Amino acid sequence: MKQTQKRQAAGARRAAARRASIIRWSLGLGVVALIVFGLSQMSNIAYDQDDIAVVDFSDLTPDQRQTALEAANTARCTCGCGMTLAQCVATDSTCPVRQPNIDRIKGMVTDARSSS
Repeated sequence: MKQTQKRQAAGARRAAARRASIIRWSLGLGVVALIVFGLSQMSNIAYDQDDIAVVDFSDLTPDQRQTALEAANTARCTCGCGMTLAQCVATDSTCPVRQPNIDRIKGMVTDARSSS
């Protein structure tokens, strides 16, 4: 009888150790995910000129490009999807107002060019 109880206790300890290991790994991955998310939010530019390839940013200075990209990544699409202009143009080729969004971003580029 005692041998059975010892085996059960050892099995319970191993199971508890496995659960603790899973919890530690989950917490560690969660912390890493939060750090990555935090770092990604430090810049206001989730979608850059490579993502919005339909708009030409090449003749802008780095500061002008930053200004235009921040504006495009802040302004919202008007179709009601909740995306930013940059996100919409970069990811949703079926948006009914995609071309007007492209034109708005081009206007932001023009504004950034003339603001300096």
